[in-house]
Amino acid sequence: MNTKENKALDRENERTLLSADRRECPLCEVRYRNKSRGAVQIKSLQNRLNRIIGQMNGIKKMIDDGRYCGDILIQVSAVESALQNFGYVVLESHLESCVADEIKAGHTEIIAETVDLIKKLK
Repeated sequence: MNTKENKALDRENERTLLSADRRECPLCEVRYRNKSRGAVQIKSLQNRLNRIIGQMNGIKKMIDDGRYCGDILIQVSAVESALQNFGYVVLESHLESCVADEIKAGHTEIIAETVDLIKKLK
């Protein structure tokens, strides 16, 4: 077998192992659990992330400039809040699409997975 065939076989084996553990979301692939998002949603998520990245770069510059620790901590708090809100937006989308579809299909085990995800968001 060549490398391409080995990789294809590895992916198929991984899919088989993963699908034995949990149900597939009809919108997601097991390996990467991809989700189709519209252009507007993608742009909105990217904009949020770009703002967070900008804030983090600002913190890095503050450190380089020797800024006061209290000022840096205020900016760290702002980044944490922005990242938390980003997670909530993604969670809301997940609940409205993947989770709702799974429950409608009778796959209630998605609830336990969702509870675990919410716990990780804190």
